[in-house]
Amino acid sequence: MATQADIAAALATLTDSVAAQTTVTASLTTYIQGIVAQLAAIGSTSTDTTTAAALTALATQITANTAADSAAMVANTSAA
Repeated sequence: MATQADIAAALATLTDSVAAQTTVTASLTTYIQGIVAQLAAIGSTSTDTTTAAALTALATQITANTAADSAAMVANTSAA
């Protein structure tokens, strides 16, 4: 049977894990946004319309994928 100390230790470990996940998620979001911005910038300065269109399509798809991932996380996470 778990003691109060065991429960407190488990809660502290879980809290630390959630904090670490939050940091990783924020870093990943920043990383993805940076890629999208770079693709958009390259696409907007390219004189090759095929390349520009391909880069714009990639940036758009990354944004859509990120939105879908976020929606799936929200949909599959119970409210506190």
